[in-house]
Amino acid sequence: MQSTMKPFLTIMMVLLVAAFFTTPALAGHGAKSASHAAVIEGGDTINISGIVSDSHGEPVNEARVLISVNGKELDEQHMAHSGKYVSTFMMEKDQIQTARIHIEGRKASFKTEVLEFSGSDMAQRGDHFYMQENITMQRVLGPAFWISTLVFVIAYALISFELLHRTIAAMLGAALMMAISYTIGTLNPEYRIVSFESAIFSIDMNVIFLLMGMMIIVGILKNTGVFQWCAYISYKLAKGKVFVLATILMIFTAVSSAFLDNVTTMLLLTGVAIEICISLSINPLYLLIPLVLASNIGGTATLIGDPPNIMIGSYAGLTFMDFVVALIETVIISMVALIIMSKFVWGKDYAAAKVENVTEYVKVLKEKYKITDPTLLTYGMVVLGFVVMLFLSHGYWHMEVSIAALLGASVLFTIALVTEKVELLELIEKDIEWPTLMFFIFLFILVGAVESSGLLALIADWILDLSGGNFYVAMALILWVSAIMSAFVDNIPFTATMLPIVAYLSTVIPGSENTLWWALALGACFGGNGTMIGASANVVTMGIAESKGYKISFIGFMKTAFPYMIISVAIAHAWLVIFRPA
Repeated sequence: MQSTMKPFLTIMMVLLVAAFFTTPALAGHGAKSASHAAVIEGGDTINISGIVSDSHGEPVNEARVLISVNGKELDEQHMAHSGKYVSTFMMEKDQIQTARIHIEGRKASFKTEVLEFSGSDMAQRGDHFYMQENITMQRVLGPAFWISTLVFVIAYALISFELLHRTIAAMLGAALMMAISYTIGTLNPEYRIVSFESAIFSIDMNVIFLLMGMMIIVGILKNTGVFQWCAYISYKLAKGKVFVLATILMIFTAVSSAFLDNVTTMLLLTGVAIEICISLSINPLYLLIPLVLASNIGGTATLIGDPPNIMIGSYAGLTFMDFVVALIETVIISMVALIIMSKFVWGKDYAAAKVENVTEYVKVLKEKYKITDPTLLTYGMVVLGFVVMLFLSHGYWHMEVSIAALLGASVLFTIALVTEKVELLELIEKDIEWPTLMFFIFLFILVGAVESSGLLALIADWILDLSGGNFYVAMALILWVSAIMSAFVDNIPFTATMLPIVAYLSTVIPGSENTLWWALALGACFGGNGTMIGASANVVTMGIAESKGYKISFIGFMKTAFPYMIISVAIAHAWLVIFRPA
């Protein structure tokens, strides 16, 4: 009973999180006002409004604005996520012209900003007085900054070096930051890191629902045996030529990974590839390594191909076709480089493969890896084709890609249940990766917290100073730092950290347009090829190979993969410099 209730409880939690976005008090629509002014009959109405922003011009959410007149506090505003404040109060008739008005902006990790002006400076219409005063607050490295940075670094280390399950590490970090904010932060506002409302607001539900929808679609399709059947077709087309087989499988893996999750693609292909290699008397690693490299390269081509791209597209408002147009040529060139490198690195091993009675082995594969459910496959391909069509055109409809994924998943799910092709509980429990979805939710909270406390603004200013505002230097820094970092740490939290930074640099560096976003996407995705732990697909594939008795060391994987990662990033760098895709 407990195991069957678990997924439903998780679904309810996700839906409750989504519900916060429809609640104005939590979603941040408007500012909450605590007015201390009494209504004065026949008095003058005073209206003071403005925007509270930081030195980057970004709204400062949840700041407090206190308005005093002649030393008496008349109004207090608590900012929402827009940074706007509107204060309306009344004064005795004809008193405002000689009054001294004092506006004070406060928030943890920011220097208190004070504005003073005379009532005579206000615009007047009858007995109504108006003024707009924007407040620019400078960040300071206070207690909230240092505590949030420390918690973030510890959580990042736990995730990157797999000292704790990444979902638990992210949840622990997010919970700790909020707990500190509501305990010590209540006693001393300088320790207030992030509010519960801001934490919920920072979760990108577009990413969560897109991942969930694609997990359901892939989970249903894998019951048809289509992926294993494609491996059999690849062997049949190669006609015993191992290098040709490797090339076909690399291309198939890259194309599949452009539309499906890399980990799922490799999970479905790894076992088949190992069996084929054993029959050819070659080490399966000689085929699995190029396949997993191709998986990470292919996933770079589209918005849905790799989690970093999903996050970038959702944050920057980039469409599916934006990714395809900007990145597909770089991906194709990098795939050609991978095929050529595979020939040089493993060509002799492929040539020495023992190929005996190809025709008989093709018959064996045909019988073993066949389509198990043609009807469900037909439904699935129709629905997947419709979803891809919506992905391609979602910019025209002004529709988030998650809507397309959820629509396709719900339709295919309904068909599978009505026709009794899949078990409801089995698919919900096994094929939807709940730990991954929860990891993303807590990761967004973590990054939102350090963004609020000023860490990301500090990094953005450092990159801007280091680049001197030069586009080419900034692009190179983002690309190569992303690639090197993603080779050794999980590229998902790294990408989440870089999103606000790249957004700021894209606005202040002339002529950058979307190119800095492409530099981040290429660096994060290509960099995952650098080491065995650089991408989840790498870890999963090598883990399956080890369980079958084919183990490779961290250094052994890196000897081949890291040089290719450098080559592919260099190709991306040259492409960005020459063509500067917008």
